Amino acid sequence: MRIKHKPQRSCVVCRVKTDKRDLIRLVIADGKLQMDLSGKMNGRGAYLCGNRDCWTVASAQMQLARALRRELSDGDRDYLRQMTPS
Repeated sequence: MRIKHKPQRSCVVCRVKTDKRDLIRLVIADGKLQMDLSGKMNGRGAYLCGNRDCWTVASAQMQLARALRRELSDGDRDYLRQMTPS
């Protein structure tokens, strides 16, 4: 029996490598930051793990902006703070 390949991705903040489905993809679509729950939205994407600290660092520092190749606006940072896992 053949084992199915599971795509691996890493969190842009903590660099933990895990299955793609275990991470949350963020995408710049239509000029604003959006959460991509399907994993199929068009646009440049970056992955964050479910760790609350990673979301806090992503909104405050440059790792996410660098991965998305775009400067984050104040609205994007507010969106990240609202979507931070509990």
